[in-house]
Parts: sequence; structure tokens; C-alpha cells
Amino acid sequence: MIANFVIVTDLLKTIRLHMEKDQYSESELATMLHNAGLRPSVQRISIFSLIANSRLHPSAEEIYSNLWHRFPSLSRTTVYNSLHALADCGLVRELEIESGNKRYDLAPQPEHGHFMCRRCGKIFDTELPHHIDMRKMKGFVLESVEVCYKGLCPECSDHNA
Repeated sequence: MIANFVIVTDLLKTIRLHMEKDQYSESELATMLHNAGLRPSVQRISIFSLIANSRLHPSAEEIYSNLWHRFPSLSRTTVYNSLHALADCGLVRELEIESGNKRYDLAPQPEHGHFMCRRCGKIFDTELPHHIDMRKMKGFVLESVEVCYKGLCPECSDHNA
């Protein structure tokens, strides 16, 4: 039990060191996968890279569409299995902003919300305007925060003008 705690603690320290980066190298991503107990296959690194380096909050289908030309043997099953493994070990998190439409985000990150453009469907990271003071919420245990604003992004709102 203590060994697992140390592994998770080390993993979180590694991820926190990288949270503010704009781009992650393949070797950094491979190290993060290895530290999380996942085999850093070329396909898994590419799937993880698409999430970590694009900030586009892609769906499984978008990941598959972006990578199948590089990996002709890549299957949708491989993408889904990799995403589940990445989520289970805490490297990515599933976002269900629209019912039945899962997107993926790098995790853990500083608390942030999302803005979804209702026209183009793009999802952007946003700051949260306030935090809940959990000391006032006796008996509650906060596990996650999910805030999603919906409207038009600057590009789509320019087309409205």
C-alpha cells in the first residue's frame, strides 16, 4: 500500500512539473507513461501527445482520424483502450460536455473550466471565476470540478457580426 502511494505521489510530482508547458516531447510523454505503469508504445505516445500537446480536447474519433494515416494498423479499439488506460492512471480525464460525447483533457491540471462553441464545437480552457469554500460544506468531499460555458467563440461570433 505504501509503495503504491509513493508511485502515485512521484507520478503527480512529475505531472505537476510539466503542467505549465505548452509542448511535451515524446521522451517526456514516454517517461510519464512509464511512471504511471503503462507501456510507452509508439501508438500510445502518439495518442497521449495529441491530447497533451494540442489542447483541443479531442474525442476518440478525432484522435483516430488524426493518427490512422501514420499508423495504418491502428484500430478504434486501440484508441479506446489507450484512452481508458490513460484515464484510469490519471494522465488524462474524460470530459462529457455533451451527453454521450466524451472528450479528453490532460490531467491533472490546475482547476479550470471549459468554453464550448455551439457553432464550431471547439472547446477552450477557461479560468474559473471563483472557488467553493469546502470548509463551509461540512460533510462533503469534493472530488472534481467541471464547469462548461457554452456560446460562440471569437471566430464564430465574428461571422455573426
